[in-house]
This record gives sequence, C-alpha cells and structure tokens, in this order.
Amino acid sequence: MTLLTPRPLLASVLTALVAVIPTAASPARAADIPCPKPNVAKPKGIPPRPVPPPDNPANSVVGGDDLATHGLVIPPGAKQPPAVTATTWIVADLDSGQVLGACGPHVYQTPASVQKTLLAATVMDKLDPGQTITVVRSDLDIEVNSSAVGLVVGGRYPISTLWLGLLLNSGNDAANALARMAGGGGSDGVAKTVAAMNAEAQRLGAYQTHAVTPSGLDGKGQFTSAYDLALIARKDFANADFRKYVLTKSAQMPAQPQLKQKGFQFQNENKLIYNYPGAMGGKTGFTTVARHSYVGGAERNGRRLVVTLLGAEAHPLRGWQQGAALLDWGFSLPKDAAVGKLVTPEDVAAEQSNAQARAESTTATGKAKAAPVFRSGGKDMTTILTAAGVALLLAGTPLLLLLTQRRRRRPVRRPGGQGAYR
Repeated sequence: MTLLTPRPLLASVLTALVAVIPTAASPARAADIPCPKPNVAKPKGIPPRPVPPPDNPANSVVGGDDLATHGLVIPPGAKQPPAVTATTWIVADLDSGQVLGACGPHVYQTPASVQKTLLAATVMDKLDPGQTITVVRSDLDIEVNSSAVGLVVGGRYPISTLWLGLLLNSGNDAANALARMAGGGGSDGVAKTVAAMNAEAQRLGAYQTHAVTPSGLDGKGQFTSAYDLALIARKDFANADFRKYVLTKSAQMPAQPQLKQKGFQFQNENKLIYNYPGAMGGKTGFTTVARHSYVGGAERNGRRLVVTLLGAEAHPLRGWQQGAALLDWGFSLPKDAAVGKLVTPEDVAAEQSNAQARAESTTATGKAKAAPVFRSGGKDMTTILTAAGVALLLAGTPLLLLLTQRRRRRPVRRPGGQGAYR
C-alpha cells in the first residue's frame, strides 16, 4: 500500500519541525546574500505579482541544502556572476547535472511562455510529428493580444509545424491545439494534458511547478522556479526533435486553400541562436505579470550548460542577453564547480520507493520510532517524534531527496552589488 500525505499538511508539519529541530539535513540557514543587480529603475505600472505558496522546507532543499536561499549561491572562489535584472536564475550542466550557481533557485515565480517547455517535455514523444490535425475553435481561445502563430479554424497542419509554431513564435494557439490532441482530441483534451504536465513535473522532481494553462498564459495558482525549469529543460534537450525545433531559424505555415488562407513564414524569436556561438536554442517568455522569462542552452568545448531565469526586465539587457551573460559566467567556472545538483527521475523514483517502504514499516509496527541523534553546534539532541510525525516525514519525498545528496563544501555567498503577451 502506498502511503501518500497531502502536501499542504506535510508542509505545515515540516515547517513546525524545522523550527524546533536542528538537523543535519536542515542546517541553520545563513542570511541571504543579495544577487548582483544593475542599477536601473524598475518600470512603472507593473501589475502586482501573484501571492506564491509559502516556502516548503522540503522543496527548498531538493538538489542540496545550499540551494535553500532566496539570494546568491556560488562555488567557493568563483568570480561574481553578472548583474542581471532577473529576479531568480540558475546555471547548470545538462550532462552532469551539477548546479554551477544560482539566485533564489527554489523561489516561486510565474513562468509565462517558458511553461511551453513543460508541455514539450510531457507530450512531444507522445504525438506523431507527421500526423495532420484539424484546428477547432477552442484552439483559438487565447487571451486577446497574446502571441499566436496564426492558425485558422478548419485548417489542417502537421504536428511538427505546430511544434515549430509553439517554440519559435510562442504560439498560444499552437499550445492549445497540441494539448488538445495529446489529451485525446476532445473538449477535455487540454485539461487532461495540463494534468499530465503537472504529473510530469512531479516525476521530474519539479515540486514547485504547477501548470494551469498549457501555454504559460497567466492562471491562478500557476507557478514554477528556476530550479524546476532546469529539470524540465534537461529532459527537453535530451530529445532530438526538441533540439531540432529550437535551432530552426524560420519555418513555413502551410496555405489552407480550402479556407482561402495563404501560407506565410515565421521566425525564431530566441535571438541566442543568431548571436551566441554554440547556442542550442531555448524558449523566451513574457506576460505583464510574469515579466520576462528565459530558458537557453549552449555547448562549448564539449560542455553543455543550461540557464533559466524568471522575473526579468528587458532593460538594459533582454532576457536572452541576460541568459548569454550567465552562460559565459558558467563556462568560465571549472568543470567540477558546483553548489548542488539537478535530481533525476531515477532519484525521485528511488526515494518514493524508500518512503513507501519505511512508511509501511512504521504502519506495520504501529509504534513510534525514536529520531536519530542530531548534531547542532557540537551538541547532541535526541527528539522522540510521534508515529504520525514520522509517517509524514517519510512520505515527504522532496526532503528525502536531500538525504541522498553527497555533502559538499558550503559555497561562498557573496554580496554583489509592453502590454503584449508572449
């Protein structure tokens, strides 16, 4: 029997426990170090940000306890990263999974169109790129003035063309059409795919990601984090079709003669592929609420890095330019530099299995177990937890993921210094 604990209840119990129990897995948190920011005025008239869920101590340490910060974390001896307007960001190695540095990696943010990378990670392998589908009216049910690739009701398009429209031109109409088809093609297809996107996020260990729309258009309760986006991007860049699509500079939307609709060309809006040597592509995003977001990858000397950033402004650098600056910084670091790691689906599955086995053992004995002896400041402290508390902790997969991480030297945390939707 699988023991599952509701995440809100688990979060409240963990928060209370962390507050009173200093543990090896939850060291005393140092003060957050501000991330380097350019000295520019913030634009006026920006809508208020959605109120995020409270920080969950278990989720904040996925990938390593040094990632549990709202501020800057970089390897010992590393040079200061560039000053960017992005509120949060992360740079990681796509192959080794090492996190090279970050600013608030587990801070909740709104995604905008970089959420389309989660749609790709969830259903790209499930849809035949050669299949032709017919667009229905609900596919065009998108926000006024939001980005669209120009699909027409009754038009017939190859799925490969829809992926290009999604990833090059950030077409929200393409997102709806792909999500509908992946969910079975019916009126509930989009809802089924959004549910699948959330399940895929959990499978990857992206516990702070919750999708409400397949496109990334703002929705109540829709959040992600820079760390989660790196997990999602890692799966995407492992897909040859995704890599091909995001490196495509231009594509052709086929004519629809039966509807008297001419064909047209559309361009890749990710300027990284035109201007950055070794660029692997990525995805841009923008809404007036989320501000600018960006996911980008690049390869240099056999090393492949990914950068994700959220909550950025376009001045003095656009999102892709901020990504390029952070990639340059990442490539300048030694290959063994790290402040944490990107967990894998295998890590997640193993810890879920361990949690289930331990929870079943606790349930079978019907007895509370004594907690291990924890060290805090060189002093031992033994705490007896209730059986319910133990079960909740054991069911908290994100917390258990931390226990699998190899302890590293603590990185240095140094002080550093439009209405259209995409």
